[in-house]
Formats: sequence, structure tokens, C-alpha cells
Amino acid sequence: MNADYSDKNTALGALYGAHLETVKSRHDRALEQAGASHAIIYSGNPKLAFLDDYHHPFKANPHFIGWAPLTELPYSYIVYTPGETPVLLYHQPRDYWHVVPGAPDGYWTRHFDVRIVNSVDEVATHLPEDREKCIAIGEFDNDDLAFGIERVNPSTAVNILHFARGAKTEYELAVMRLAAERGAAGHVAAEAAFHDGLSEFDIHRAYCAAVSHVDAELPYGNIIALNEHGAVLHYTNLDREAPAEVRSFLIDAGAQVHGYASDITRTYAKNDERFQSLIDRMDEMELAIIDKVEAGIDYRDLHVGTHTMLAELLVDAELAKGDPDTLLSTGVTSAFFPHGLGHLLGIQVHDVGGHQENESGTIIDPPSGHPFLRLTRVLEEDMVLTIEPGLYVIDMLLDELRGTPAEQHVNWETVDWLRPFGGIRIEDDVRVLADGQENLTRDAFARAS
Repeated sequence: MNADYSDKNTALGALYGAHLETVKSRHDRALEQAGASHAIIYSGNPKLAFLDDYHHPFKANPHFIGWAPLTELPYSYIVYTPGETPVLLYHQPRDYWHVVPGAPDGYWTRHFDVRIVNSVDEVATHLPEDREKCIAIGEFDNDDLAFGIERVNPSTAVNILHFARGAKTEYELAVMRLAAERGAAGHVAAEAAFHDGLSEFDIHRAYCAAVSHVDAELPYGNIIALNEHGAVLHYTNLDREAPAEVRSFLIDAGAQVHGYASDITRTYAKNDERFQSLIDRMDEMELAIIDKVEAGIDYRDLHVGTHTMLAELLVDAELAKGDPDTLLSTGVTSAFFPHGLGHLLGIQVHDVGGHQENESGTIIDPPSGHPFLRLTRVLEEDMVLTIEPGLYVIDMLLDELRGTPAEQHVNWETVDWLRPFGGIRIEDDVRVLADGQENLTRDAFARAS
């Protein structure tokens, strides 16, 4: 893998200017609707653990990252006034206890008026005097950090910004391809560690080494699940000892580049042809769903259609009996596949705006019976989203079918066979095109091989 993740990447630098113009135009619109003249975007600050002097890992405000690729710069601000060069108040404290951020450097710096501030108190001297015409965007632990700005995260502005973030710029797409490459390298390493018989904890370590992340840098906590642990949707326990018999491996893990995430899931079998055949069927189904992705498609229809496809697969695999409509209406497919088909992806793993119908913030509810679907919008060109169908033996949900009309549609003997394997999930990151899609994940795996 030869990807350049540095902030001196010339290819990214060539795209960043146009990206920033898009970001500025979105904020112009947000300020106009809010009746404001200036936007103050706060990076955020570390948070102390309760009754301790230790800080939790810092997570920058995603609105701040959208302006500049600075994921580890607390107590910093972007000051934006339409028609003017945005100001970056770059916090560089005088501190001999910790590593101080280095001088600003990279492809993005020439687009800002960069001003070094050594303390939070200095910030006020660089802010607009007419505070009543300012809006502030971010999480402010106390009023002092907002410097007297009363309108914090006004919905009229934030809804516009969140809705617009659904469509990615060419710069963002380039960064997300790099994040996909980084994640694919980690998955290749994790698969090799699984076949070597390592524990969940050691597979996790192999993944982190391959992506060059410490845990705090991962876009989300890695799901590294052997055997029946694959049935726990957000399994993060990481057993230190490998099981006596290894049957299966489900890994849901991503990586980040300049604050943008990848989100990838794969499932593997250990010397079991029947389970491998089921994985192959799920892989084929996932690719068939992806093939339907294009601008103008209602994601809710994709999700419900996935349940129909899964019903057919359940019957073919002898896990269920009956026609697809019956398996859907009785809740059989939802017991095997209880989560949503996917979500928007970007600066945040579950990127904002997935339920917004418009920039006013009108919400599109998930379809009846599918409350966990995180994306309900009509797909637009250059959205990036995940496609992640699943099939699990979750006894809590399957037991709810017993004693109901749905019970007769479940082949409990086959369920018993599948239980020790946990489940299957296949997940790719997909860009929406006008008449098709770009599969960032599959392309990244092809380059990694």
C-alpha cells in the first residue's frame, strides 16, 4: 500500500481549494437563513474523567474538520465572514507537560489567515465585536468558551449544514478512498491473524498495526468477534484467549484519514464448507443490493427490498419456511436481520442528515417495523453510504417468535446448526453516481491484493 496520508499530499492539495469554496457557500446559506453575519466554529476541548485529572481521548467537532484536516487541535476556532478569508485561531499553548501542536503546515494553510493563540483568553481579541451577529457551532462546556455568543448551534443554520454534508466534494471523496485503502489493509492483516489462530485481542492488535492507529484514532471501536460473538451486533469485548475451537470470524472495523472514516465488515469461515457457502450467498446478495444504488433511489425501498431478498435466502438455506411476504409480515426476517441496511458515511461514521428530507430539518421516518434504519433519504449523487446486510442467530429476538404464528416459519434445527457461528455481516462503502455507484471498499481490497 503506497497511499500518502500526510497533510502534504499534493493530490489532495489540488482538490482542497474547491472543497473549501463549497464549505464556504454552505455557510453563506446557513448564515443568511439564520440572519447572522459571522460563523464561529469551535474545535472542542478534552473532557476530564469524573473525579480525575485524566482526559478522555479528544474528538474534534466534525464541523471544524469539514473546514480543515485538524483532528487533534483543541481550543481552536475558525472565524468565517462571507467574502473574507476564513481565520483559523490555532491554539498552541505554552506547555511543558504535553506535546504542543507544531506550526501549521500543509496543503490547507494557504487558504486561511492562520493566527497563533497561546491561551483561550487570546481568542476574544480575534473575534468579531458584533457578537449579536455571530452564530457559534460546536460543543461549549461553559459560556466562557462561547465568548458571549448567544446563538449556539441554531437549528436554522445547522440543519442546512447537515443536509448539505450528505453530498461529498471531490476532495472528500479522495480522502475517503484513502480511508478505504487504509481500512482494507487492516482487514487483510486481521484475516491473516484469524487464520493463524490468534485471539480477538491479538487480531485487534494486528489490525491496528496495519492501519497505524492507536485505539483512540479508530473511527469507532473495532468489532472483532470469533464464533458466537458474531451474533452480538456491537461486540467489543476482545477476549484475550482464543477459543478451543475456532469456527468463524466477523470483523467490523474502519480507519480514518484527515478525520474521514471508512466502515468495513467481513465474515470468514474456518474449515466449514456449509458456513462458507452461506457467507458466499450473503456476499452475492450484498453485491446485488449495491448494484441497485444510484441517484434517485429511495433508501427505504432498498432496505425493505433487502428483507425480501433475505427471506428468499433464508428459505434456500433451510433457515425458514414460507413466502417472502409472510416472512416479512410475521417478523421472521427482522429477527434474523434486526438492524438497518446502512447509513451515510463521512466525517462521522454515522454521518448526520440521514433522516432529513430537506435543509429545513423535516424528518423522514423509517418504514413501519424498521425503526433502526439510519438513512431514509432519496439518494443523491456523491453521497457515500454503507450497504451492510446481516444474518444472525440472536436468541433474544428469535425467542420472541415462539408461541406466535411466526414460529412455524422457522427451521429451528438449522438455527441450532448456525448458532455456534454467530452470524454474518458484509459491509461496503459506496458512492452514489447519477446512474450507478462506485464501490470504495471493493476497489480498495483490489488495490491491497
